[in-house]
Amino acid sequence: MTGAKMKQQVTTSPLDEQTDSIVVSGLTRRFGAFTAVDHVSFEVHRGEVFGYLGANGAGKTTTIRMLCGLLAPSDGSATVAGVDVRHDPEAVRFSIGYMSQKFSLYEDLTVEQNLKFFAGIYRLSGRRARKRVDASVELADLAAERSRLVAELPAGFRQRLALAAALLHEPKVLFLDEPTAGTDPFVRRRFWHLIRQLQAQGVTVFVTTHHLDEAELCDRVGLMAKGRLVALDEPAGLKRDHAGGKAYLISVSDVARGSALLRTQAGVVRVTSFGFQLRVVADEDLPPAALEAPLTKAGLDDVRVSPVDATLEDVFLNLVQEQEGHDPMAQGEVVREVAP
Repeated sequence: MTGAKMKQQVTTSPLDEQTDSIVVSGLTRRFGAFTAVDHVSFEVHRGEVFGYLGANGAGKTTTIRMLCGLLAPSDGSATVAGVDVRHDPEAVRFSIGYMSQKFSLYEDLTVEQNLKFFAGIYRLSGRRARKRVDASVELADLAAERSRLVAELPAGFRQRLALAAALLHEPKVLFLDEPTAGTDPFVRRRFWHLIRQLQAQGVTVFVTTHHLDEAELCDRVGLMAKGRLVALDEPAGLKRDHAGGKAYLISVSDVARGSALLRTQAGVVRVTSFGFQLRVVADEDLPPAALEAPLTKAGLDDVRVSPVDATLEDVFLNLVQEQEGHDPMAQGEVVREVAP
């Protein structure tokens, strides 16, 4: 796979330690007879924004919890910021920032009180604690809300506060587990602006998301299915190698009927509704005329077949269906939005 490091074993060298913030080799986690993460191996480069995708239950959050020192691996190894997660999980937790899916700060405290509390948890005190609270408030643009109770804050402000708390101790590696879930496009756009600011400061960002437009903004993306890492590359490489075929946008007078007809057409890999149009992925050697013919023959009007670029949605649907045998779009595991 072009641009990917999909090997089963990783040999760490002094150079690796200088250039990679995260090194994972054969990482595995079992819960009884169930394997949630199955011999996963990858590296995340220093200063990289690394996206981690997968359907519900694919193993994304379990991977993050192991890398954050919150869950012991059953097998394999990982180092984060140069610290071994198996042998020194507490040191890992003090070396990273972590923002979970669920808001976890105290609603009955103010913004400033929350930050001071977490500064104490990170063993910051005195002048350094005050400077870090001030810097985090400035980064998250929360100066006007400094004295407000968290319970009074809108979702977007809470999200930025959680990020500010995760950055108090100036970690070089930041884990974000679906940080924009349930927020509107404006809030997501603003949050990704903060991520870019952090990257410019040399912070490595490991992010999971269900918003595939956000994954497009990552430097590289790994895709999980059934606990295994099944693809890893830059977004352009994934779209080139794993879309499942050529993509088309088809306009037709009756979308439901057109979809039913195309699903029975030889060479058609996948049909999904896209507003009042159909998005079709078909075999590379299937000509556009073969998509138009059954529609016009059935008497459907205004048929137009237009080639379009593959997207990460195509990649996600193709790989998840290939590995897990179900349609993640139908189960709400992928979200279409306008890119931040």
